[in-house]
Amino acid sequence: MKIILASNNADKLREIREILSPMGIEVISQSEAGCRFEAEENGTTFTENARIKARAAMEATGRPCVADDSGLEVNAMGGGPGIYSSRFCGDRTYRETCGEILDLVDGSADRGARFKCAVVCCFPNGDEIDCEGVVEGIIGYGYEGEHGFGYDPIFVPEGHTRSMACLTDGEKNAISHRGRAFRRFAEELRKYMEKEDVKE
Repeated sequence: MKIILASNNADKLREIREILSPMGIEVISQSEAGCRFEAEENGTTFTENARIKARAAMEATGRPCVADDSGLEVNAMGGGPGIYSSRFCGDRTYRETCGEILDLVDGSADRGARFKCAVVCCFPNGDEIDCEGVVEGIIGYGYEGEHGFGYDPIFVPEGHTRSMACLTDGEKNAISHRGRAFRRFAEELRKYMEKEDVKE
C-alpha cells in the first residue's frame, strides 16, 4: 500500500517511514506525489489542522493521504505555543525560540510540558482514521543534545533526566508523541486494511 504524507519535512518523513515500513507500506512526500501546495492550517486543534492537510492532499492526488500536526504545550505559557508551535518560531531559528521559552519558564514553579501529535488519514472513499499521541515531561534548564529537531533540546520526557535531543532515533521513536500517534495509526490502518481488503 502507498500512502502520501501531506508534508515535505525530511525528518518527519524519515520517522514515519521507520514506523510504517515494517507493514509493507510505502510512504512518499506530497512533493514526490506531485502535490506542490501547502494547505492553510486554520484549525483550532491539532486534529483539525491534520485533517485539513490530509484532505487537501487526498483531494489533489486521489490517493490515501496522512498528515500530522504536533506541538509543544507548556504549562507556564498557558498551554502555548500549542498549535502555533511552528509559527511561534517565525523567522528565528529553533535554537533562538527554545531560548525564549527557557526564559519564559525561568522562575516558574511549574515546568510541566507535553508534546502532542494528532494524525489523520483521509481516504478517497470518504473514510478517515484519526489518532493522537502524547508524551509528558518538563522544560529543562538549558539547551542540550544534537539529535531530533524543533523543541527537542529543551524538553525532558517523563522518566528521563536528559532532553529528547539526547536520545537516539530508536529511543525517541519508542516514546515520542509522533511515534506513539503513528504506532496507533499503524494499528488502526492494519485493521482498516483487513476490513476493507485494501490492495493498494
